[in-house]
Amino acid sequence: MRSYVFLIITMILFSGNILIGKAINDLPPVTITFVRCFIAFFILLPFSIKELRRNRDLYLREWKPLVGMSLTGIVLFNFFLYASLQYTTSTNVAVIEATTPVFAVVLGIIFLKERLNGLQYVGIVLSLVGALWVITKGSWAVLSQLQFNVGDLLVLVAIMAWTIYSLLIKQHNHKFPLIGSLVIMLFLATVVLLPFAALEWSSEILDLLNTERILGLLYLGIFPSVIALIFWNKGVAAIGPSRASVFLNLLPVFTIVGAVVFLEETVTFVQLIGGALVIGGVYLSTRETKASRVEIQEMKTGVTK
Repeated sequence: MRSYVFLIITMILFSGNILIGKAINDLPPVTITFVRCFIAFFILLPFSIKELRRNRDLYLREWKPLVGMSLTGIVLFNFFLYASLQYTTSTNVAVIEATTPVFAVVLGIIFLKERLNGLQYVGIVLSLVGALWVITKGSWAVLSQLQFNVGDLLVLVAIMAWTIYSLLIKQHNHKFPLIGSLVIMLFLATVVLLPFAALEWSSEILDLLNTERILGLLYLGIFPSVIALIFWNKGVAAIGPSRASVFLNLLPVFTIVGAVVFLEETVTFVQLIGGALVIGGVYLSTRETKASRVEIQEMKTGVTK
């Protein structure tokens, strides 16, 4: 029972990443991503020092995949996710982002030579139709005239970064201890983001001392980055990755509820239909596949949600 509670709390914390990102979206996206990485890095650093020293040669030898995972899974994914929230609703972001496991399935077909059954192919189509339904607002005119919301397209770019990250995770993450590799990736992300964040700060005076912003940034650096990581790993260890993957479908549900309650967003019929199609499609397409295990593995790193 405790493991189920851990997994539900994890999904709530991850949904908070989108909701808080929307609430403080008057801050530039690079700044949000930088501060989140900076906070998470310094929280996890004391717990990883021994691991870093013990595996120093490994990290130096395998620096290329670490850089790749840091750039795609932390820097690009989070930047485009937070950037999207400046233009579209958190509900749209949640529904479109929920299709990411489906892209893992597609990657599994292409790179892992997986064979899927007919039901799983139906799931892929359902998820993509659901996402397209939300992006186009259920209107053929939007699709035919390519009048898409910029924010919705930025979520798709974030998903593209995620697909590359998931490939790297599958190929390389088994080489590294969990906390040590995460700390290194957070450090690399912080170094990469710092000059771009400095440019944002030089172009405009940011009021980072605003109480709402401080609390929001602390939430992003602590809860989805650290606490959710611990709870997720405990839940997966207790009930296994296949059963734990079902809980991923709660992420858009919690986000939509939070958007209505806390952000006073209005959920439309189009979003509800699209969300239902995405969740149903994800469930069908990720049942007992290697690709679903890629999703589980990358969730263990705590950097992509």
